[in-house]
Amino acid sequence: MDLLLINGRIHTMNPRQPQVEALGISGQRIAALGSTEALLAEKTSQTQVIDLKGQAVFPGFNDSHMHLLSYGYSLTMANLAGTDSLNALLNRVGDFMDQQVISPGTWVRGRGWNQDHFSGEKVFPTRYDLDRISTQHPICLTRTCGHVLVVNSKALALLGITRETPQFPGGHFDVDASGEPLGIFREDAMRVVYNAIPTPSMKAIKQMILSASKALNACGITSVGSDDFEALPQSDYEKVIAAYQELAADGQCTVRVYEQCLLPEKKRLQDFIDKGYVTGWGDPYFKIGPLKLLIDGSLGARTAALHQPYSDDPDNRGITTASQETLNELVAMAHDAGFQTAIHGIGDRGMSMAFEAIEKALANHPRADHRHGIVHAQITNETLLNQFVSLNALAYIQPIFLDYDWTIVRDRVGEEREQTSYNWKEMARRGIHAPCGSDAPVETFNVMQGIYEAVTRKDLQGNPAGGWLPQQALTLQEAVYGYTMEGAFATFEESEKGSLEVGKLADLAVLDQDPFDVSPDDIKDIQVTMTIFDGRVL
Repeated sequence: MDLLLINGRIHTMNPRQPQVEALGISGQRIAALGSTEALLAEKTSQTQVIDLKGQAVFPGFNDSHMHLLSYGYSLTMANLAGTDSLNALLNRVGDFMDQQVISPGTWVRGRGWNQDHFSGEKVFPTRYDLDRISTQHPICLTRTCGHVLVVNSKALALLGITRETPQFPGGHFDVDASGEPLGIFREDAMRVVYNAIPTPSMKAIKQMILSASKALNACGITSVGSDDFEALPQSDYEKVIAAYQELAADGQCTVRVYEQCLLPEKKRLQDFIDKGYVTGWGDPYFKIGPLKLLIDGSLGARTAALHQPYSDDPDNRGITTASQETLNELVAMAHDAGFQTAIHGIGDRGMSMAFEAIEKALANHPRADHRHGIVHAQITNETLLNQFVSLNALAYIQPIFLDYDWTIVRDRVGEEREQTSYNWKEMARRGIHAPCGSDAPVETFNVMQGIYEAVTRKDLQGNPAGGWLPQQALTLQEAVYGYTMEGAFATFEESEKGSLEVGKLADLAVLDQDPFDVSPDDIKDIQVTMTIFDGRVL
């Protein structure tokens, strides 16, 4: 036994042995569980002993859907989260440029703004606003959701976007009443901007991964489902795979990555398949996971695809980024090649399209344990909830989304649709697998804050009193399970991780307080004091 943890409150997530006070590790695996007295009797002179002094231990947390590389990349940009006005946003970017001493002609990037947090008029910034920062630098500022960006006039000139430029399929750029581009790009139209930005070096990419991994570890996260293939300009997935593999070969990985492979064009997907990639390919640190597809946008940007118009924008039903025929073909290609699929669907219309594609693929080539799923699954209804059950599909949910979304859902979709949305307890009642995540950098990946919002249905400021749709609150056990075993199930690895059992991977999170012992309102304040990955203390 190499490492022994004693005198803890160790929650195993194994119903056959739910709690123990000591845990032994040999190499990268759990070797023993039991009482402190019993395991101390098994230690050798080489065993490192850590006295937990009553601290709580859980399986290493699993963020089922996020963007690890995008988060690491965002750390190199202007952080626009929390800007509460247009002027604050512009000043934040200006300060960033002053600190970085960016030469004229070099792209300036920022991420994290949200017009709903602006005082006064809650509208997107435009090219003309960004021109107040600089007309010498091309500037690109991405909204917090990642589904909208805005550029300045210098960037538009470099891109060659004018009033004569035709719109792009699967997205669009906004124009004013005279047809002049405003610098706002939505959904697939954003690619023309990203493709013009230089790709970081391999050294820089690996540093982004390491920086993000360190931050994840600080929250007790040891596994993620990560959508990285379009995180970089030019969307070079081979460079992404190589970066992860080189870090693994050098022993530098501290997070297990299950890549959610965003490949939205048939040619790119076929090339990927022809190269021999398939769900499960890889090693214990980086594996190819599902084909990731997007069918709609985000609720905050009003680009999520709805059957009926937005309540606060009656001429708008959102955007679909592909036709039903194209979506069916992509899902069928992936399914037939042995891939799992994970389809971004926020609006009810987007999810309906996703389910049609999954249903057709399964009808043509049945597969019992496919674990296809919908990422986000927000504006649900009775029909969609029934389809999750009948198709045995996963619902990748993000409890931390409540922090912002509870304030806009009724405005966006009205009270009737609101009542059947974000219905996590109903999913639990129906036995739907619902792995929990954050969608970072869209929201924070702090797991304790996510669990808090799942069980209280309140934002981090404690609003609304009594919780939003409180009947949809998860129990604490259900929420923790969503960040542990459900995440493992989503990656076909429930026999390897997700619970603390002999033979499973020694990935653990140690907390300064036991969430089962504190008030639900205090869960958000619990701190991670230690993370163990692969049997070693980080």
